[in-house]
Amino acid sequence: MAVLTVVPQAAGTRLDRWLSDRLPELSRARLQALIVAGSVRVDGRVPKASYRLRGGERVDVEVPPPVAEELEPEPAELSIVHEDAEVLVVDKPAGMVVHPGAGQTRGTLAAIALAHAPAIAGVGGPRRPGIVHRLDKGTSGLLVLAKTRAAYESLVAQLATRAVTRRYLVVVHGHVPGDEGVIDKPIGRHPHDRVRMAVRPPGRGRRAVTRWRVLARFPRFTYLEASLETGRTHQIRVHLAFLGHPVVGDDVYGGRRQPPVPIPVDGYALHAATLAFVHPATGERVEFRSPLPARIARLLAHLRNTR
Repeated sequence: MAVLTVVPQAAGTRLDRWLSDRLPELSRARLQALIVAGSVRVDGRVPKASYRLRGGERVDVEVPPPVAEELEPEPAELSIVHEDAEVLVVDKPAGMVVHPGAGQTRGTLAAIALAHAPAIAGVGGPRRPGIVHRLDKGTSGLLVLAKTRAAYESLVAQLATRAVTRRYLVVVHGHVPGDEGVIDKPIGRHPHDRVRMAVRPPGRGRRAVTRWRVLARFPRFTYLEASLETGRTHQIRVHLAFLGHPVVGDDVYGGRRQPPVPIPVDGYALHAATLAFVHPATGERVEFRSPLPARIARLLAHLRNTR
């Protein structure tokens, strides 16, 4: 904890700029993040980065310890669908984060997989051992991890060339017109919210292609199968929200204008049900399937019984 006192001559200076001069080892962006996180207090109050100092205040700055570069293994239950010397296919539950990030450092799939298969420590990044693609925290379903560097390179290349098949089951709000379709819209960072993604004008985002088809219709909801041709962050959620049919349970892209969901889904009503790729060692195409989890099956049963 750094305890600082504002001298009278600093009156009128922005808090973040003043802190940048006093704590040169921290970037201004890092300091602004600490202020937003509530780790900076001025006379006991949590200020904004733009707060103008008056002089004489006490400023407390709590700097969290740096995150360890190497990931610590965390033994825990892992739902394994397939495992051999090259790959590990798991069925991730909704609520589990794939790898450490902002606000989530413990209980990640990467740390659990590292405890299960310590050899993946040298595969990929140190904080993302074996991870070649990811699922959002609120999404459940199939994920493949590489156990060797050769497998990692093969799977990354297959993802880049769209040789990996990924099919999802999803319940969305509203009546989706038509029986099937393709959403081919670029996705990039939201222009006003860096945490979110958004459909962007040509040249402002990366190409993203999602195919969908209707599996069932209900009053106020539609059950779809969605297939990824590309793998952009939050792609299915962003694309379906762009169509006006956000994923059930998705408060980030769904907004508050949607009607209430009849029963909770404990995450997003989005499940990675099918995963297929060319096995890095055998060269044969392999396919894995995951049954619809109970949390989404309950929702569909309720919708069928209340038509």
